[in-house]
Amino acid sequence: MNTKELEKLIAKCLQDFYNRRLQRLETLKLKDYLKRKNPYLYKAIGTEKASEIIEEILAAYMIASDEGIFGDAFFEPIAKIASGGVVSPSEGVDIAIETDKRYLAIAVKSGPNIFNSSQKKRQNDEFNTLRSRLLKLHKQFDALLGHCYGKVKSEPSKTKIYRDRSGQAFWTEITGDPDFYLKLVRLMKDEPSKHRLVYKKSWEHAVNRFTAEFIRDFCNGDGSINWEKFVEFNSGQK
Repeated sequence: MNTKELEKLIAKCLQDFYNRRLQRLETLKLKDYLKRKNPYLYKAIGTEKASEIIEEILAAYMIASDEGIFGDAFFEPIAKIASGGVVSPSEGVDIAIETDKRYLAIAVKSGPNIFNSSQKKRQNDEFNTLRSRLLKLHKQFDALLGHCYGKVKSEPSKTKIYRDRSGQAFWTEITGDPDFYLKLVRLMKDEPSKHRLVYKKSWEHAVNRFTAEFIRDFCNGDGSINWEKFVEFNSGQK
């Protein structure tokens, strides 16, 4: 891709990323998330402000979802377009690049620290399923688990058929450009700052909205937190 095309693609993907972040803020149901938090811990660390609880909850909620959103909205579409590949016909594999002698199957992940042992096994099974479907092609099947940042590198082994490539090595392999991983951050330019203004306003509105809800349902008339009511909601059997 030339620089202008990549810059436009990055801007488009950032727009999608922020649109999804805003949607996450707008669709969060406070009480659903409060059921998963530890009210005893908030009391133990001396929390007295409803807004402090809300801001911590929102921050944890967004941090937990941002990695996945960014991978889906930013890394994956850029990898598909920049690699020149096509959408893979198999679940769990994102991109296929086919030549006369080789079939490169790529699963795109944000970073190298997202897999536990069961997820690794599932990924291996998904590559194996695709390989079985493609046996009639009589081509080398090359399974690649690509991490869009990081430095993990591994080769196939007795327990997995895929290799890992991360960061610069991954982007270089699928684009042929050793500087591509730097261009991704360089060509963001000031786009994040523009989107952050809108996001900040939505964040503040969410803090106000959820703080009012928390005060209404879990605070006493004098403004103090009704800890027993909070714990009863979180852990009671009623």
